[in-house]
Amino acid sequence: MKLSRPVSWFLLAFGAWSWFVWTNFTRNLWKDSGGLAFDDAGDPTAYFWIHLVLAVVSLGLGTAIGIIGLRGLRALRAPRDG
Repeated sequence: MKLSRPVSWFLLAFGAWSWFVWTNFTRNLWKDSGGLAFDDAGDPTAYFWIHLVLAVVSLGLGTAIGIIGLRGLRALRAPRDG
């Protein structure tokens, strides 16, 4: 099955967007001084761990989706048999 060019570009853009958003979110989470991510003693809270897991899973899914989009674009450029 080959993906269309717009769908492939959408998937690739979605993967890049996921990396941009979730790395930025994780950086901000790590620097949080508002008290949600770390308690008064400086230890990570449940909020921190839950959102870190969400970020890691989203980065993994964004990577997989981006790779599918990239492979779709490469398949469209490959010479056709026949």
